[in-house]
Amino acid sequence: MLELRGITKNYIVGDAKQKILKGIDINFRESEFAAILGPSGSGKTTLLNIIGGLDDYSSGDLKINEVSTKRYRDKDWDAYRNHRIGFVFQSYNLIPHQTVLANVKLALTLSGISKREATRRARKALEDVGLKEHTDKKPAQLSGGQMQRVAIARALVNDPDILLADEPTGALDSATSIQIMDLLHEIAKKKLVIMVTHNPDLADKYASRIITLKDGKITSDSDPYDGKRKTNLNTEEAARKQHKTRMSFFTALGLSLKNLLTKKGRTILVAFAGSIGIIGIALILAVSSGFQAYIDQVQEDTLTSYPLAIMRESADVTSVLLNNLSDEDSIKDGKVHENQVLSSTLGSVVKNDIKDFQHFLREHWGEIKDDVRLLEDEYSVEPIIYSVDATGKLAQLNPNNMFSSVLGGSQLISSYTSVYKQYERENMEQDFKVLAGRLPEQYNEVVVVLSQEGKIGDLLTYELGLHDTDELNTIISKLMAGETVEVKNEPLVLTYEDIMNIKLKLLYAADIYKYNPDYNIYEDMRSNEKYMQELYDNAEQLKIVGVTTPRDSLMSLSGVAYLPELVTHIIEKSADTEIVKKQLENPEIDVFSNTKFGEEGSGYDFSLQDLVTVDQNKIASAVKVDIDKNAIAAKTHEYIEQISGDITADTSPVYD
Repeated sequence: MLELRGITKNYIVGDAKQKILKGIDINFRESEFAAILGPSGSGKTTLLNIIGGLDDYSSGDLKINEVSTKRYRDKDWDAYRNHRIGFVFQSYNLIPHQTVLANVKLALTLSGISKREATRRARKALEDVGLKEHTDKKPAQLSGGQMQRVAIARALVNDPDILLADEPTGALDSATSIQIMDLLHEIAKKKLVIMVTHNPDLADKYASRIITLKDGKITSDSDPYDGKRKTNLNTEEAARKQHKTRMSFFTALGLSLKNLLTKKGRTILVAFAGSIGIIGIALILAVSSGFQAYIDQVQEDTLTSYPLAIMRESADVTSVLLNNLSDEDSIKDGKVHENQVLSSTLGSVVKNDIKDFQHFLREHWGEIKDDVRLLEDEYSVEPIIYSVDATGKLAQLNPNNMFSSVLGGSQLISSYTSVYKQYERENMEQDFKVLAGRLPEQYNEVVVVLSQEGKIGDLLTYELGLHDTDELNTIISKLMAGETVEVKNEPLVLTYEDIMNIKLKLLYAADIYKYNPDYNIYEDMRSNEKYMQELYDNAEQLKIVGVTTPRDSLMSLSGVAYLPELVTHIIEKSADTEIVKKQLENPEIDVFSNTKFGEEGSGYDFSLQDLVTVDQNKIASAVKVDIDKNAIAAKTHEYIEQISGDITADTSPVYD
């Protein structure tokens, strides 16, 4: 049944190898009481642990029913220990907070049997060892002999083939030891009992076989066995003994809860400490996540204020700077050498294929959408907005050319100083807090954006027509000239309704120019008050539908925000006008001045009115009324100057 061949066991301690067992050869019968004797350090307990599968052997082979264990895996050893082996230890190893019955049942938790069957078997095992009346007691309520009986019952409850006892009477008195030995002797009639002991008297009296070990070798065997007799264990029984160990989830949960409830104070302290740890980790993660979210939001807000802009034309600024800051060695020959960087600098200016790039972005939107907050198209089209200012005169509010004219005529400067800005609806929802009204939904709706709640900048009030617009031009001119400016206006106090009632009207550039058939040109009519007033009266109104302020106090945006749909509307409307159609039909001719594109201006250094005189008397006699002759002459000269300006303008427009 149990066969050991050439079993050795070595322990490695540092660089030294300690040999505990030195070639053990022995066979055990299916049922006998074998006692292993020997001095301390002879290898008795090590041999017992190897037989019980608690320790590995270094070499040799352990055979069970003629089956080698050399290829046993962990699960095979688990099944062997659970179904074939029963352990009885000197220190009992009982769980103090469990009852006697529960301690015995514990050996069945890995056998996969039902709770009812486990209880029945445990009671039967306790009855066999004489503890039927003590099933509900705790181990502390039992004597030493009774606790060892519980340990034996636990070892037998699985009906093992082999019972291993390591000094089972070492902690007992003589009378109790005799009781335990009588019990083991009775068990040995049906099973193999292997006992390690230091008491030769007990071994002589109860054991049927005495094996003596010394220095890791068997020195004597009172009843050796050659192992030739076949095992009586039938195939069905052998199969049962090979069942895998397993424990149900509810059994494991029940044992855990019972253990927790047994040590309430310890459980509470561990739970409290664990909670502190979990809360601490959660707090760190929350702070980290919140800080990262804040950084992401700051980055997003920054990109919103300074978006990545791809223009129709771009220049390699880096190469320009490097060309001008060349690190070439200086030439010290007393002469000045020309550094020709103009061609390379101008050559860095390239045109971008915006149309194809737009198509590419939309075609691959699914790949880039997670990295892009907003994709916005902007055209070099600013809505022409007029209103009646505080003095009652018609004034152009946008584009306001005052800053660009004063600061050098830069269109870039004009776009940055303008308070009228295009804004996507999505951006408005994220960045604006609505104070009154609502956000725009249609192309002809706008919102006023205050820099702070309850405050409106004076530049915005001027460009909304709430002051004399000419006064703004005067202020800027004086400031640029270095003069002191004293603003005499009292600060305005407005309601949201006052702001939303401001009347803004949209004019189209094509309507501002009027065709003159006499000269086949288009005249700029902005200086004609009557024409502009009539155009304004019939113009389309832009509705201020809300007053907002930036959600982020760091944002400096203030002005009037309109949707991209307004620009699209202007483009579509303009495309249907006569002047645009005429220009498209004549790509080589500038329809404004009726000259070819690329031709220089006339180059005349005098005005056309210098060649024209006005006969005031003839005009007076023609109309036959009293008139201001000087006024007639001035108006005539003004008209001629306007026409001559359109004809002889020294500009070089291009078709694009």
